[in-house]
Amino acid sequence: MSDTLDTARLTDRVAALVEAARKAGADAADAVVVRGRSTGVSVRLGKVEDIESAESEDVSLRVFVGKRVASVSANTGSDAGELAERAVAMAKVSPEDPFQGLADPALLAGTQRDLDLFDATQVSAERLKEDALAAEEAALAVKGVTNSSGSGASAGMGGLVLATSHGFLGQYVATRFSRSASVIAGEGTGMERDYDYSSRLHFADLDAPEMIGRNAGERAVKRLGARKAATGTVDVVFDPRVARGIAGHLAGAINGAAVARKTSFLRDMMGKQVASAAITVTDEPLRMRGQSSRPFDGEGVEGEKLLMVEKGVLNHWFLSTSAARELGLQTNGRGVRGGSSVSPSSTNLAIEPGDKTPAELIGALKNGFYVTEVFGQGVNMVTGEYSRGASGFWIENGQISYPVSEVTIASNLKTMFLNMVPASDLDRNYGTAAPTLLIEGMTLAGS
Repeated sequence: MSDTLDTARLTDRVAALVEAARKAGADAADAVVVRGRSTGVSVRLGKVEDIESAESEDVSLRVFVGKRVASVSANTGSDAGELAERAVAMAKVSPEDPFQGLADPALLAGTQRDLDLFDATQVSAERLKEDALAAEEAALAVKGVTNSSGSGASAGMGGLVLATSHGFLGQYVATRFSRSASVIAGEGTGMERDYDYSSRLHFADLDAPEMIGRNAGERAVKRLGARKAATGTVDVVFDPRVARGIAGHLAGAINGAAVARKTSFLRDMMGKQVASAAITVTDEPLRMRGQSSRPFDGEGVEGEKLLMVEKGVLNHWFLSTSAARELGLQTNGRGVRGGSSVSPSSTNLAIEPGDKTPAELIGALKNGFYVTEVFGQGVNMVTGEYSRGASGFWIENGQISYPVSEVTIASNLKTMFLNMVPASDLDRNYGTAAPTLLIEGMTLAGS
């Protein structure tokens, strides 16, 4: 992709908005443009079902008048002066918020790092179609696969340009490419579905479409003949696809905004043991080619790698400027723009790997449940209560034995984190990454 989203024009635009805000009476201001482009092709049973092309360009201006703040969003063609006057007028009648304001100038990114987030490879709609068809063909070739839920391929790019009234001006652009396949195995009431996908910043790093299709087909076939398991207490092994969701729950629980609102079950646990000593959780915004890397956050602050949890002890919250001030702390560069607001979030989050392979974790269990999929919304982030529908495979005498479906697994996330053991198979090619996880002593509701 040779076009880097016309950043010269966009930097002029955000700088003009900030200047207009100061002239309109704002004490401080920042402006951001978020722009993206994407093309995607989806196919099913050898035919193209859909070709989509999208382009967006959104501008937001945030102004501060004393302790009052207001934000407005518009398209990039809007008149800067009118937008600024409207924002300042709104701020003057807004209630005071003592925690709002621009980030401390001393924390702003200086020389912006090149994190290798952009790939100039041009991928045509025809190539996307070919890749989607190849993935589906490979999936349908797996013995036992009876139908396709569809395959797809996409290519896109997105960029952010930020200017603040205390002199920060920065921009970055990232590309993203993906391939996926979803198929059905079996017949009638015995049908099972599964999928595989690959998403990368650089086109050459994608898994081959044939591999994606074959993996999807083999996973679906392995699920045939599923049965229920007996109700009781069981050690549960989470496949990495599901373990990434557990990592996401942990990230939500240590989000500074949730802590400030008192809606996190870990809100009183800073400096205390929140997970087993085997668990270390890192967050790394400056990782090269990271799926969620960025040279600066939504407020211009350069974040650094943090040990969010170290050997089970909670060290940090994810903090933006406002969340940090509300907690009496300093931002750690985790602010994310959401429209015209800023809130904290993780970047490249990972539950670090352990010493044992997944086979070794499974091999040590006389009985257990290997979970490959969960569904339902049974996670309460205020109390930590966890209850999800699940499917996967039963473990007997250290071996994967037979497929299981229509069961529920339950516990409390506090207990789950304290009884968690990570395997050695961490794949960092995800914004939220986790290895295979063993969690001892969960409740299974089945037959």
